[in-house]
Amino acid sequence: MPDTHLATHAQPSGDALRQALSTRFQKIRARTAELAAPLTPEDLMVQSVPDGAPAKWHLAHTTWLFETTVLVPCNPGYRPFDPAFLTLFAARDDRFGSHQLPSPTLRLLSRPNAAEVMRYRDHVNAAVLHLLNQADEADLPEIADRVVVGITHERRHQERLLTHIKHAFWSNPLRPAYDQPPQTAPAPPQPERWVEHEGGLIEIGRSEAGAGFDHEGPRHRVHLEPFRLATLPVSCGAFRDFIEDGGYSKRSLWLADGWEAVQTEGWQAPLYWEWRDGAWQIFTLYGMRALDPAEPVCHVSWFEADAFARWAGKRLPDEAEWEALASRCDSIGNLLGTGHRHPRPSTCHGDGPWQLFGDVWEWTRSPFAPYPGYRLPDGVDEAVHGRFMINRMVLRGGSCVTPFDHANPTTRHYLRPESRLSFTGLRLAEDA
Repeated sequence: MPDTHLATHAQPSGDALRQALSTRFQKIRARTAELAAPLTPEDLMVQSVPDGAPAKWHLAHTTWLFETTVLVPCNPGYRPFDPAFLTLFAARDDRFGSHQLPSPTLRLLSRPNAAEVMRYRDHVNAAVLHLLNQADEADLPEIADRVVVGITHERRHQERLLTHIKHAFWSNPLRPAYDQPPQTAPAPPQPERWVEHEGGLIEIGRSEAGAGFDHEGPRHRVHLEPFRLATLPVSCGAFRDFIEDGGYSKRSLWLADGWEAVQTEGWQAPLYWEWRDGAWQIFTLYGMRALDPAEPVCHVSWFEADAFARWAGKRLPDEAEWEALASRCDSIGNLLGTGHRHPRPSTCHGDGPWQLFGDVWEWTRSPFAPYPGYRLPDGVDEAVHGRFMINRMVLRGGSCVTPFDHANPTTRHYLRPESRLSFTGLRLAEDA
């Protein structure tokens, strides 16, 4: 998901604001370094998909944003760590007027080496903390807004870093593990259950005072017909049944572009599924492991999600339907920070719905389009999301590598319908 400015709640003032921002800044910077810690210098260089990026670039680019949008404009006496870095690690769009490198060539940046990038991070970290401590009271609100944007931007890149390193490790014939798996107890598959919504006139979207991105508002009314939503995401076991029933070979289940993708890309299963010794195995950030039929299926495209729903005699939910039920639930789940960087089987019982937040981003049948009353803000850097409102579908809920404060009922993620790289799954819906 491209980055843009984050609308925030009212900030505290004075020393309280300085302390709060310094703490948030240090935590987010330390977390990114922790995520990169298992990687060797060679790992940090790898780029396995053209529109991805090496981990080293994520480490440097997030630092570049703080340097160019906080330190350079807000501290006249600041000297850049290396003037060449101001363009070398620039954003891959035109918001900052930089002459950035094309995405596929990022893997060619053997220099600066990883140690130099970490020194760059340390330099900028110290400079930002010094600025927060020494800035005039009158300048602090603007500096705070800029730092919050950088923090939000870095959280997005934490998810991307893990997404990209997973694909890079899977592309290695050795299938190396990024980390050691946590201890988890097995859980049996759960029966299919449904929760009903009465429909009617509801409100969705971010309120003007709420935290969120430009494309998540304005809040507006939507009329819903009565519907039912599955209490759990579709499991690996259910998707395996779809495969065994010939789902990837039945043209009638697929939209035209989806069927073309199946034929062109040779899809026979979700990304990272491998048939070995008469059984399905999947690649995870913890290496190869046997398929767990109870865990949510992951790394499926919108086309695959839509075909599965048609095969099951159901459909994908509208994003308004998803939000209507999610707004009644707490925004908690298997998100980044829980220690489980893979979707987990549900152990919940009762009415649900469960696992709306975390585990997998859930495809909806809603195209990514502006809400009623949305206006593209002035200035390109204020409205990155609005520039992508075509040829993409909306996902909701967050995944196991999504930062916890980026998963809430109004969060709108969006991807191209053929995309399988992110931690994407699905949940079924039907008319009541």
